[in-house]
Amino acid sequence: MKQRITYLLPLGTDYDPANIHIGPDSVNITNTAEAPAIEKRVTAGLSELPAELRDLLTSIHELHIRYTSRQPYQAPSPLTSRLPPGLHVFFTPLASTPETDICPLLKSLFASPTQNIKCSSTSQSFSPIPILPGSERFAHTSSHQYYTPLPKNQILPFQTFLSRTFCPGTFRGECPNEIATLSFASYIDIDFDAISHAVTLTAVWRAGLTNPAARTPAKLWGGQEGGGGLEVGVLVPQKADEAEEVKLGGFLAVVGEDEYPNTGFGISFQQPTGLHPRMSITFPLRQEGGKQEGEKQQEGREDFLSPPKPDGACALHAYLTLPSAIFLDRYQLQDPAVLRENGLVALRSLSGEQDLEAPEWVVEGWGSAALVELAAPSLSSLSESGAGSEEGGWEVSVPLHLRYLRAANSSTTTAAGGKGGEGGEGFVNLTIPFPAVFWACEAEEGLKMSTNPFDRVDLGYDGLFGPRTMFYHFSPSAGGMVGGSGVGSGVLESVIRVPVLEPGWGALVQWGTFAAVVGGFGWVVWGLVRGVGRGGGRGRGMKGGVVGRTE
Repeated sequence: MKQRITYLLPLGTDYDPANIHIGPDSVNITNTAEAPAIEKRVTAGLSELPAELRDLLTSIHELHIRYTSRQPYQAPSPLTSRLPPGLHVFFTPLASTPETDICPLLKSLFASPTQNIKCSSTSQSFSPIPILPGSERFAHTSSHQYYTPLPKNQILPFQTFLSRTFCPGTFRGECPNEIATLSFASYIDIDFDAISHAVTLTAVWRAGLTNPAARTPAKLWGGQEGGGGLEVGVLVPQKADEAEEVKLGGFLAVVGEDEYPNTGFGISFQQPTGLHPRMSITFPLRQEGGKQEGEKQQEGREDFLSPPKPDGACALHAYLTLPSAIFLDRYQLQDPAVLRENGLVALRSLSGEQDLEAPEWVVEGWGSAALVELAAPSLSSLSESGAGSEEGGWEVSVPLHLRYLRAANSSTTTAAGGKGGEGGEGFVNLTIPFPAVFWACEAEEGLKMSTNPFDRVDLGYDGLFGPRTMFYHFSPSAGGMVGGSGVGSGVLESVIRVPVLEPGWGALVQWGTFAAVVGGFGWVVWGLVRGVGRGGGRGRGMKGGVVGRTE
């Protein structure tokens, strides 16, 4: 089992290597201005895993599990890639075992007695991932995708699994404490592929965490036998020589051997949401003192919506993961007038559940994933129109639609994470994760796209772009986290209040519908009979008149 721990200090930090204390099986970092961001990575071979897990993985070509916390965080360079909050799974079975079902594994890791996850089987609950023209580099990307929102403390079953597997019979001490820190992680990645035959667990904690339960010493677990080890890095972003370059400097050691994204978008839903919620993404036109992560902070004000590259090779995108209770209509977004009205360019990709008529309770899949290109404004035109004022901003909207939900009651839980009765009489609350918003830019000719050990790949949307694409991610603004009630929620998801039929009205609606159908049918029959009767009388009169004239 190999371990790697990286401490990421803020830009401009002048750190003294004398404050790195390396022991025979641990390392201690002291005298930092604030608690730094931390990435911890553990790599284990199949032989180190439980037999039941090992047997399942031998029938899988690749598996990537991505959990992102609802809590907002400032992504440190170079860990700037983002996903909407919740649990994302990207999966490809072996060609010889295409019917491999990983839903039981997901339920054993993340489901609890009080909160099940909607995953019946891989064939029914997973959606295929499209490969768009020009993305041949990612032909190896996963073939299937799954998503489910996870409520607070939902990774407790996963922590219980880790404790039972790696800390058997131990309820206190260093091993359980290490696993407990995952409750404070901003995101957790689990990766496996059939080539390496290894499982990698990566977790990242944001800077500034002061809770002692979120921090544990950097310690080598299980000794150094069998090729294991602990690599430690203390890194600081450096000024890059090229715009697309990520440059880090600092100190690296092996225990036992050695003594640009912008930020600030906000999410809201127009009220009342009704049956057609509209997600609004708002960008401030200017940002205090902020430039892209990885660039030196400067005093004053910097243009917020300026693309990272001025040559027109960048496009602004939003990647949405929508639970099964909400869907996006691809045909609506083929209308140029609708796109123009909402500040959109095009719907670039839509996968998952796309039935426009199905109610929520008959949908087998988890939901849908959509990549939407957003219209980026010209700052000069905004300034002329007055939208670039001190309080101004640029807003785009994504029209969504609500499926018919089951009648609300106190024991009903929707697929989107909302519980019946929580929204009041005739309403339920649905939880919608924030989208990932980013610039996708084509790299310059001649730029060597080398492998970055901090790259976070297999995110669902990276496979939709070409081989020379660089991503510049936006972070959500704390002031823009607005829930359905219009109150700041402080988490990376929106709770919207949507209408649903109350159980008490169900019988009345059924009988009313029945009466309307029967009454309408009776009215049509009466009209037909009446018409036939009148038509027959006129025919006889005409015939009599003709005979009379003949006589």
